[in-house]
Amino acid sequence: MELKNQEDQYLSSVKNALRILKSFTMDEPEKKVSDISTSLGLNKSTVSRTMATLASEGFVHKDPETKKYSLGLSLLSLSSIVNSNTDVYRESYPVLNRLVENLGETAHISVIDKLEVIYLQKVECNHPVRFLTHVGRRNPPHCTSSGKVLLAYADEELVNAVLEQGLEKYTKNTITDPDKLLANLKEIKKNGYSTSFEELNEGVNSIAAPVYDYRGKVIAALSVVGPKQRIQSHKVQGFAKKIIAATKEVSERMGYRG
Repeated sequence: MELKNQEDQYLSSVKNALRILKSFTMDEPEKKVSDISTSLGLNKSTVSRTMATLASEGFVHKDPETKKYSLGLSLLSLSSIVNSNTDVYRESYPVLNRLVENLGETAHISVIDKLEVIYLQKVECNHPVRFLTHVGRRNPPHCTSSGKVLLAYADEELVNAVLEQGLEKYTKNTITDPDKLLANLKEIKKNGYSTSFEELNEGVNSIAAPVYDYRGKVIAALSVVGPKQRIQSHKVQGFAKKIIAATKEVSERMGYRG
């Protein structure tokens, strides 16, 4: 019985540590113990002990002046290992570079993770406009071009899970009707690419196409994002053609033979 309690306490501590690490974002890169305690509903003493342990292993760093914590270099080394062993991350980089040079807009590689779109790779253009995207950023799938492409080729179970969690409205163009989204997904699969015209952020448009692996399974989306002044509706076909050509090259690098 005592051993079981010790195991439960250990697992609880690990879970708390992981929750704390995942609470850091680009919007909140630094946090005090009190901030973490409030946002996660954990006791301050528990958070303090956990942060001390994480700091001793280099997973977080404490600023001696502000008393705020930020993520440490140990996580950076782990992320490098993950990136170097993620085929789509490695194989897409040179293709994204050429596409950005060709189109003059920022490009991403993204995947679905826990009903969200997460960006694995980003190559920025020479004239970037500030968008809410960065490697590791999570966005909703129903209002992003990459997310809709991934949903269009996903299992019915995943699509239903996204619908069940609700289609939050971000702009006047966000699709919030499940039937309209399903119809849009069918059209995307028919066309081979997706668009998002100010569906997540005002003034921001994007176009995406699917990336396949050696099994013929869609494993990622390649998207190009830019301001509505540069990615206009009459340019969609031209952009889509080049994006699809890029996804074809990435897919072939992943072993896809179509």
